[in-house]
Amino acid sequence: MRILQICSAREIGGGEKHLVDLANALAARGHEVFAALAPSSPVRAGLTALPSENVIEVPMRNSLSLGSALQLSGFARAKQIEIVHAHLARDYPLAAIAAGRAGAQLVLTRHVLFPLSKVHRLILRRTARIIAVSQAVAEALKNQNIFSLEKIITIHNGIDLTRFDRSQESPNRKVRFRIGTIGHLAPIKGQEDFIRAGSIVCETRDDVDFIIAGEDKSRAGENRAAIERLIRELKLDSRVQLTGWIDDVPELLATLDLFVSPARSEPFGLAIVEAMAAGVPVIATASEGAREIIESGQQGRLVAIGDVAAMARSIDELLVDANERARLASNARNVVRSKFSLERMVDRTEELYREVARGVAIRNWVDGVD
Repeated sequence: MRILQICSAREIGGGEKHLVDLANALAARGHEVFAALAPSSPVRAGLTALPSENVIEVPMRNSLSLGSALQLSGFARAKQIEIVHAHLARDYPLAAIAAGRAGAQLVLTRHVLFPLSKVHRLILRRTARIIAVSQAVAEALKNQNIFSLEKIITIHNGIDLTRFDRSQESPNRKVRFRIGTIGHLAPIKGQEDFIRAGSIVCETRDDVDFIIAGEDKSRAGENRAAIERLIRELKLDSRVQLTGWIDDVPELLATLDLFVSPARSEPFGLAIVEAMAAGVPVIATASEGAREIIESGQQGRLVAIGDVAAMARSIDELLVDANERARLASNARNVVRSKFSLERMVDRTEELYREVARGVAIRNWVDGVD
């Protein structure tokens, strides 16, 4: 198949990682994969399986950019694209125009929970399928009544398990425990709750360090400033490290004894799955995405959102119980292999593409149920 992936992102996040992994895997399977990206997009460096001539740069500054729509349409027609696949809401209208003018089928992926706008209701009626990265996202889409129910398909994000193989090799670092969290710095990600839980742990233990990995995407850096201020107030300067953006996530995970996801809302939880794949025991707040990934007490522990005391208690309990950490980690790796592998995600996306291209109704499966 000839597939055009569209993404105007100017930063790398979970959705962009998803696109890179999907595009490279489809190309490796023999599909002719193209990508339309924003100028100087960091996504381009990750598309190693695509020849340079298959990648086009388009401004895509907003959803109503007629010039970008025409450029995309011309590219799609010239390359005889069969499937146009967009990953960001602001790209959906542009992708719809390009697909319509090129005679291609339109597929969308929805990575977040917040609602689409009225403009999407008007423009996206001809969408062939919309992929939700979790059941929580699928339910949010259904509640908006923009797409007919048969067009909403759940395909969980998948990860390349081979990238995390080396994380099984524990370095010689047992003098101190390391507990980490990964995610862009923002109130919704709950880093301040993580720090407060860390403060409670530090009251009784002096052998634990806390690592916060992620960049601040706010305009004036106010999110990082608030986190730094809280660290100073709680006198944790020597115990909490802000690493900024991390290119090599498996390398960081290989150094951790526990991974904590303190998010106040999470549509899926890619960082949780990556930690599980790396064999790092996980404590997560019971966000929408985390509840789909973890059965509490089996593949990790879930605590109530915002319950700092419960988070600290779970950290304490797991730090003193190496056997329980090993049990949770082993169970978690098995779940990732069976439900959240890259191969599984690509298989299901490829199946969706084929059935859409043939113009037949895709069977109404739910990811995780065969």
